[in-house]
Amino acid sequence: MSAILEITPEHAHQRALHGALLIDVREAHERATGMAEGARGIAQGDLQAEPTAHLPALDREILLICQSGKRSLDTATALHDLGYTRIASVHGGTTAWRAAGLPLVQPLQSDDERDFNERYSRHLLLPQVGVAGQQALLGARVLLLGAGGLGSPAAFYLAAAGVGHLRIADDDVVDRSNLHRQILHTDASVGQPKVLSARERLLALNPRLDVDAVQARVTSDNIDALLEGVDVVLDGSDNFPLRYLLNDACIKHGIPLVYGAVERFTGQVSVFDAGRQRGHAPCYRCLFPEPPPPEFAPNCAEAGVLGVLPGMVGLLQATEVLKLLLGIGEPLVGRLLTFDALAMRFREIRLAPDPACPVCAPGQAFPGYIDYTAFCSSS
Repeated sequence: MSAILEITPEHAHQRALHGALLIDVREAHERATGMAEGARGIAQGDLQAEPTAHLPALDREILLICQSGKRSLDTATALHDLGYTRIASVHGGTTAWRAAGLPLVQPLQSDDERDFNERYSRHLLLPQVGVAGQQALLGARVLLLGAGGLGSPAAFYLAAAGVGHLRIADDDVVDRSNLHRQILHTDASVGQPKVLSARERLLALNPRLDVDAVQARVTSDNIDALLEGVDVVLDGSDNFPLRYLLNDACIKHGIPLVYGAVERFTGQVSVFDAGRQRGHAPCYRCLFPEPPPPEFAPNCAEAGVLGVLPGMVGLLQATEVLKLLLGIGEPLVGRLLTFDALAMRFREIRLAPDPACPVCAPGQAFPGYIDYTAFCSSS
């Protein structure tokens, strides 16, 4: 049973008015949403690491508050063990303080700090992300090839997650037939270049991002420039020549490629990182040494696609991008995840690198870009 006194927010408020030291032990980004009036903000870790720097008198009346009461109770117990004799924890924390209608104050913040703390508050609570991880996302650069079915949901969630620099390349314009799956665009966007429509919607969601809209067909001539400074590439293309070009270029530059594809009611996702992990991770050519004949791989315009399916696959791709940028979890390297919407079933297929791959085999010099349209047409 805890030896620490737990008091109500009302009691804590009265004690603080009579000289008790009220300390909010939450992190700075948590305090940004509002602090108990009169509280000092000292994060739990800082307070426990150097208690005497903040609390020189062992007999001072100290009241600790957090979000729900758990961290403040744990901190109070630790301080009690160090000899602090007049210490209590606010039961229910700031949540109970707010519910009781007690006064709250907003800490002094710049506009940028307030936007950061409020917008990414749920990320900041995750130990795997936190402030450092969120700042890393803001500094990251992602290239999205295509602002269509896969690029739309992926771009929305990467922008919302705070990936600070998004470069979107697509030479197409919005058609009304796109709208049932390409959620970046609206009916008012019909006839507008997709990258400009995408940029407008993404900045409306998160205006502090850098969105580079490249209205151009991606070819061997401009792929190197598009990849300059990029951390991860997301493949939202819908044709084999571009997929092979992306694969080869990402191997050349040592950039991970997050692959996705959809057809009718099925989709697939993988991460190809052979440029950084030669001999250990496969590339797209290891999975498809040669493109299938066109009749066995129709695009959405020819075969159709269930409107929600690109959303499923695009979100999986965005998840893999965030994992790669944060260095967390187990990316889909060496694994192909397939999804059957009609059966609502996922299946994982293990992929091994091809030791004879003409592009990613260990020791293999980059052979240069080829005529990918001719290569895919020759199958």
